[in-house]
Amino acid sequence: MTPEPKTYTADLGTRSLVFQTGQLAGQAGGAVTVTCGEAQILGVATMDNQPREGIDFLPLTVDYEERMYAGGTIPGSFFRREGRPTEDAILTARLTDRPIRPLFPKDLRNAIQVIMYSFSADGENPLDILAINAASAALALSDIPWDGPIGAVRIGLIDGQFVLNPTFAEMEISDLDLRLAGTRDAVLMVECGANEVSEEKIIEAVEFGHKALLPIIETIEEMQRQVGKPKRSYTPFAVDEDLKQRVIARAQSPLEELLERALPKAEMKAALDALKEELITEFAGEDESLARDVKQAFETAYKAVVRARILEKGLRPDGRGLKDVRPVWCAVGTSPRAHGTGLFTRGETQVMTLATLGTPRDAQMLDNLTPIETKRYIHHYNFPPFCTGEVRPLRGASRREIGHGALAERALKPMIPSEKEFPYTLRLVSEVLSSNGSSSMASVCGSTLALMDTGVPIKAPVSGVAMGLIKEGERYVILTDIQGVEDHLGDMDFKVAGTPKGITALQMDIKIKGITPQIMREALAQAKEARAFILDKMLEVIPEPRKELKPHVPRITTIQIPEDKIGVVIGPGGKTIRAIQDETGAQIDIQEDGTVFIATADAESARKARERIERLTESPEVGRIYTGKVTGIKDFGAFVEIIPGTDGMVHISQLDTRRVEHVEDVVKKGDEITVMLTEIDENGKLRLSRRAVLEGWTVEEALENDRAGKKSGGRRRGGSSERRGGGGGGRRHRR
Repeated sequence: MTPEPKTYTADLGTRSLVFQTGQLAGQAGGAVTVTCGEAQILGVATMDNQPREGIDFLPLTVDYEERMYAGGTIPGSFFRREGRPTEDAILTARLTDRPIRPLFPKDLRNAIQVIMYSFSADGENPLDILAINAASAALALSDIPWDGPIGAVRIGLIDGQFVLNPTFAEMEISDLDLRLAGTRDAVLMVECGANEVSEEKIIEAVEFGHKALLPIIETIEEMQRQVGKPKRSYTPFAVDEDLKQRVIARAQSPLEELLERALPKAEMKAALDALKEELITEFAGEDESLARDVKQAFETAYKAVVRARILEKGLRPDGRGLKDVRPVWCAVGTSPRAHGTGLFTRGETQVMTLATLGTPRDAQMLDNLTPIETKRYIHHYNFPPFCTGEVRPLRGASRREIGHGALAERALKPMIPSEKEFPYTLRLVSEVLSSNGSSSMASVCGSTLALMDTGVPIKAPVSGVAMGLIKEGERYVILTDIQGVEDHLGDMDFKVAGTPKGITALQMDIKIKGITPQIMREALAQAKEARAFILDKMLEVIPEPRKELKPHVPRITTIQIPEDKIGVVIGPGGKTIRAIQDETGAQIDIQEDGTVFIATADAESARKARERIERLTESPEVGRIYTGKVTGIKDFGAFVEIIPGTDGMVHISQLDTRRVEHVEDVVKKGDEITVMLTEIDENGKLRLSRRAVLEGWTVEEALENDRAGKKSGGRRRGGSSERRGGGGGGRRHRR
């Protein structure tokens, strides 16, 4: 018997989310499908029965599986199956992880896995918001201990009005792409890209979005009451309370002394490790299991001391004030051959961003479930082990690296000139050379410097900063430009990037159960001051984009050809365009609308390629002089190719200034001759005249002579070439 699914609907203005459960994935801890339009996501959540031993963190894994069948396409890989997750899939998984993670019990050590599948993609409704809501519903209905549910929405801004869960088409004209998740009481996660939107408008969007997600939470709560499983009991991870208190009491004074010294990161780490080992020896001896408890107690003591000093005394680990930015210095042009380089250093965080400009064919081809097929502005972020003084194997880009790269890309994207204005593909790579907090925002600053060093005419420079939060009960302190320890031991990592005019990117991660709009308002205001300070330091090095592109950047010339001439330029099997590229050294890209991009290292190559293309694509023009090749001989005249693929006929009477008995007395097949196009008849046939060129006639004179010749039985009019100047001397036409 087919099980009947339970269906619930959350109404969101003009759109609805439909939740279904009870029919699919019955052995998972919880399973729910969420549908909007014809877009559908399956979310499942499952927890191990036993806790994992020897760990001090929640073993939560969140994966989003992007299945190409959802969009009715076959994967483009050699094996025709999905390979490693795309960047979009990884970003969706991260987007889901961030708001659900703070709501699990802090002492839970059972492995938890949340998986989302794309079942249907309609190309209209984005899937990322559906994935978060599917995960929330699956966790809420499961037997997994979790303090949810949450709801998630996307907010657009079109013509000054907020739009709830906009479609892909609406996002094309929106000034804001804000994704938000939260509980009934507070916001947990914000991810935002914006076109210089003001801080106040961002706060309005957050408040609008938080109110809009309440129907989703209410729907999931109703599902939970009706069909949810009882929450499972678990073995909580705990350190012996007596041992913990003794370690804390013993560690507090040495920790205070260490923090008073405001040591650099590496020295502080070495001092903390030495103190930790001393305490392990003192309290645990050779007992390894007890040593783990001492380590945990020590971390608890360190966190408590750092937070108390900040909250009660306003003392940060490196001695700065709450709003102080670490020392900033910058440089450009540090790589001799790179198209552009920006080196940004803030405290112990240092990022070098290198820019490369390519042609339109270098744009990234996207094989995913969105209607976006290519990407011409690309940012990659690398975080090698040496940047934190560590040693580990080099692997591919981690999820964190992909996420940080996407954030920096989002921050600069609104400032990149359009392809019509600046027909280049742009790839920026941020190499983190040293890290002690907020390397993603350093990448934003480094990217701005690199683009200006290259000579890219960006609309405005962008700077970024990371804000932190220490909150105990109703008391809280907002920190400007957080370093690593403040991120690790604090309650919020709030990254803000933008221009003097407004915000271009924003990302908020929190470890507590939400923050209020008031805290966000204060954090944004404090961040605006810091961004201005950092931008001033950047502009001291390079105040505006260079007027000229750097020497090693390819030059791109743009021309427009008729769409019906694209095939002529490409030629059979690409033969023609390859020949032009081989002969001129140019790289040529042709768009579907007939836009042609010619990339060369020098102006002469560009000129040659342009002339070749224009000659291939020009339309015959009456009165114009052409030099063409004779392609055929007939008794009545010769056929001449005046434009590649376009022939016209020179009648025997128009081959010379004298009477011609045989065509081959004047021309032979393969000869090049100069002719005038005198007429295009109603059938599109071209009439050419060599005689008009020799006589120096205008097109009107040529036609008149032709008509007169026909009336008089072929008698010429106008005399010999000697009387008219011969050979076209004193011509009145222009080539």
